Amino acid sequence: MTKIDHPTTNKPVVAPTAPQTTTARDLGLLALRVVFGLLLAGHGTQKLFGWFDGFGLDKTGALFALSGYEPGKLFAVVAGLSEMTGGLLIAAGLLTPLAAAIMLGTMINAISETWKGGLLTATGWEPALLYATVATTMAFTGPGRFSLDAGRPWQREGLPWAAGSVVLATCAALVPLLIKWI
Repeated sequence: MTKIDHPTTNKPVVAPTAPQTTTARDLGLLALRVVFGLLLAGHGTQKLFGWFDGFGLDKTGALFALSGYEPGKLFAVVAGLSEMTGGLLIAAGLLTPLAAAIMLGTMINAISETWKGGLLTATGWEPALLYATVATTMAFTGPGRFSLDAGRPWQREGLPWAAGSVVLATCAALVPLLIKWI
């Protein structure tokens, strides 16, 4: 902020300074996107390929089937691909409204699956809530300047795109939940 004299009263007032080219907001969004996006992508690779001490597709599919997601292997592939793809897109800041919808829809199912474990427990839904919050944040704020979306013709952000992202995520999350519950 800069102090200047008011043009009519000549009393000092505070005037905003010119915007910075690199903002703390953009750096914060970059850190948030990269950390949460790559962690979520890592969870997807655990399900799909057994990387990072994951179970791999067969065991994950069996766990999904035990949880009521039939056929288990199909839902394991969908969950793994959603986590991997959504996470990588969020990390890169690419197609952000779609990436946020993928991430949020997947986490709605994860919250549903871990709901009985409670919030702040070892088997609870806190991790899924954190990922869902990041996805929602990305939908509403956009990815920031340090992203593959920034300044591109396909860049989409703002309230209508954020609302669309959340609605898409909710509708997409309901499909496997309804299949499981019916």
